[in-house]
Amino acid sequence: MNTFEKDKQFVAPTYGRFPVEIVGGKGAVLKGSDNKEYIDLGSGIAVNTFGFRDDEWVNAVKAQLDSFAHTSNLYYTSPCADLAKMLCERTGMKNVFYSNSGAEANECAIKAARRYGSLNKGEDYYTIITLEKSFHGRTHTTLAATGQESFHKDFLPLTPGFVHTPPNDIGSLRKTVNENKCCAIMMEIVQGEGGVCALEKEFILEAQKLCRENDLVLIIDEVQAGNGRTGKLYAYMHYGITPDVVTTAKGLGGGLPIGVTMLGEKVKDIFAPGLNGSTFGGNPVCCSGAISILSRLTDEFLEEVTKKAEIIRETLGGAEGIEDVSGLGLMIGIKTTKEAKEVVNKCIENGVLVLTAKDKVRLLPPLNIDNNLLRKALEVIKEACK
Repeated sequence: MNTFEKDKQFVAPTYGRFPVEIVGGKGAVLKGSDNKEYIDLGSGIAVNTFGFRDDEWVNAVKAQLDSFAHTSNLYYTSPCADLAKMLCERTGMKNVFYSNSGAEANECAIKAARRYGSLNKGEDYYTIITLEKSFHGRTHTTLAATGQESFHKDFLPLTPGFVHTPPNDIGSLRKTVNENKCCAIMMEIVQGEGGVCALEKEFILEAQKLCRENDLVLIIDEVQAGNGRTGKLYAYMHYGITPDVVTTAKGLGGGLPIGVTMLGEKVKDIFAPGLNGSTFGGNPVCCSGAISILSRLTDEFLEEVTKKAEIIRETLGGAEGIEDVSGLGLMIGIKTTKEAKEVVNKCIENGVLVLTAKDKVRLLPPLNIDNNLLRKALEVIKEACK
């Protein structure tokens, strides 16, 4: 049996896979089992920050593996502590909780907000406001937080205590705060799975204002938009706000699973021993890989990310078959006149891997992709859109 046959028989059919088997690669160029090379503009859905087989990342991971791979959270490890220090110093957050994924990081944020509401406002102040078109994960509770009915219908009843309001509608957000016993507002700065749409600055600032006025926890979900993806270390930094909780995952690990919930001044003491935990959270191998990633996301590097984003917008904006280019930094959504899946399949045929988000083509290239390689891939996309 080949890989395709074994996958079909033995792997749960939860993914609509493309007919490509990846067997290797370097940087933004991947190799298939068909010996064909592909330019990767998906980076494992914003995970492979520096592409395949990044030398510095590989060396950091190998060095930790040669020391030890895992110990429980009953003991201290330097990669766990060092990464936490780096994250807090770069963001102004006060401490972190480690898990294994973005969904788990968001679960922790929800726990923190609800405990804060119970302790400071009353036991019935547990409702969390999220936005329509949002996506916060696939656990039962983060599905409830997700503001898309299509993710809800097969798993009812969901965890109670979430209300959804339209993005960029300040009046509706204010009304929702006033009509519910809330403990938090939770939102993505760029709604990735909802169509790669960046929230408006005025709306973001109003959300922070409402949190301050009503003693709510402001949670910013940076699972996909974080770790340099938008040209800032975290997307909220474009707008000058100070969240109470920031969640992230994906690109921080550079290819290994890690989730982080960063807790600010308001909630830094919300957890005590026994109130949360994760067997693999803070794993030293994953943390060593993350330290390698985070240490290279300098201001100078992030300026280059912004320049690459400008190349994409300049090349694709107004091109034949392209109606709109949305997003922020290297988190790009392309509204095409053709169906997005048709464009994706055409790109694969011509050696470029892209993604979809709702009815859009989605681009999430490695942040260090070579500009000439990027331009070559964009020409393939333009041709596929005609």
